[in-house]
Amino acid sequence: MIPVILSGGSGTRLWPLSRAKKPKQFLPLLNDKSMLQNTILRLKGLAGLQAPMVICNEDHRFMVAEQLRELSAGQPTIMLEPVGRNTAPAIAVAAMQAIADGDDPLLLVLAADHAIKDIPAFHRAVELAAPAARQGKLVTFGIVPTSAHTGYGYIRRADIADSTLPAEVAAVAKFFEKPDLATARQFVDSGEYFWNSGMFLFKASSFLAELKQYAPAIISAAEQALANAARDLDFIRLDKAAFCASPSDSIDYAVMEKSANTAMVALDAGWSDVGSWDALWEVMAKDEQGNACRGDVLLEQCQNSYVNAEERLVAVIGLDDVVVVETKDAVLVASKTHIQGVKNIVAKLQSYGRTEVDLHREVFRPWGKYDSVDNGTRYQVKHITVKPGAKLSVQMHHHRAEHWVVVSGSALVRNGDNEFLVTENESTYIPVGVIHSLENPGKIPLELIEVQSGSYLGEDDIVRFEDKYGRS
Repeated sequence: MIPVILSGGSGTRLWPLSRAKKPKQFLPLLNDKSMLQNTILRLKGLAGLQAPMVICNEDHRFMVAEQLRELSAGQPTIMLEPVGRNTAPAIAVAAMQAIADGDDPLLLVLAADHAIKDIPAFHRAVELAAPAARQGKLVTFGIVPTSAHTGYGYIRRADIADSTLPAEVAAVAKFFEKPDLATARQFVDSGEYFWNSGMFLFKASSFLAELKQYAPAIISAAEQALANAARDLDFIRLDKAAFCASPSDSIDYAVMEKSANTAMVALDAGWSDVGSWDALWEVMAKDEQGNACRGDVLLEQCQNSYVNAEERLVAVIGLDDVVVVETKDAVLVASKTHIQGVKNIVAKLQSYGRTEVDLHREVFRPWGKYDSVDNGTRYQVKHITVKPGAKLSVQMHHHRAEHWVVVSGSALVRNGDNEFLVTENESTYIPVGVIHSLENPGKIPLELIEVQSGSYLGEDDIVRFEDKYGRS
């Protein structure tokens, strides 16, 4: 069984923590592990499990690789989508890759941003689904609903049992799009409808056969994208032209809603897609007043609220049913009843060209990270952290000079034709237009302060000549 983890999605409803360059699936929202890492960790104990296959956006490849490395997740396969084309094309290339060596494994398709409280119940559901999947069924997991939720699609199980399936596996009568509230209430009251989790178990060949029947254009584009794919370090980079030619469809629309070969296992395991701040509040541990808090938080006479403090002490007094989220560069304060308005704030930020919609003040790179501490019209100050053994690209800037002051560790610096060590409390100056590089030759993180000055300070003012991470 190969876990196929779909790590796409922008997660904008969890702004300001979730942003385009580091969305919710890469954030530690529930504990000290990211949502992606928790998705993989909850698989531990399933029989016959192989190394995961992760499908991700090209911009997120180094975060995925680093988070998998932290888990010692075997030899994972990381496939890079040049553009987003929804779930059906992503799963198609994963299935094709899985059968490339002649095997026909079960694929356990999971989103990277779901929360599940009862892990043993999840394992039991997967084990119940496995025999039907081996018979060729496309098995989905229907969540036992706890409310008349209008944000989820629904699945209706068939009234008549399928004698070819185990007793715990039901045939699917129909898939339904997100309903209005009245319809959702009817669904839940009937006891015959389940939330559509977006999780699946099937043989790779079974899915491809159904996809070929109902969405041949996706099959054709996926075959070409994989055939012309290139190896890039530890990544499989799908061919851009071929993948872009694929229709953009979900697995539900492309296959599941049309196929007569589907089945469902009911799952009652405290599942949530953590799609909004109020949904995150629902799944978190709470105090006696119903408050869920992370970070340095003080509450006085508050109830049923979510408060997240990233950098500073956050004190909240006399407020009920609110969401307060503090980061280095943005603060969100909202009533839980109006929390869906976050998407409108994100849209406004995009229209204003604000960087807060895409980037955190702290930005992660394959060599480490930087924090934009201060900036003005012609200057910018960054706190740079370089991992042991890591090296920034050999590069040059047309419009800015840089001053580097080492505050911890040692830096191996190339400055034009010279190469030398810069240690703690020492500095160097990189003039405009000079080829330079920065490397950490030591065994502890290198910390330095970079002061940029010049007429243009954008991240795109960079010419790379060499790069160990394949970005030149």
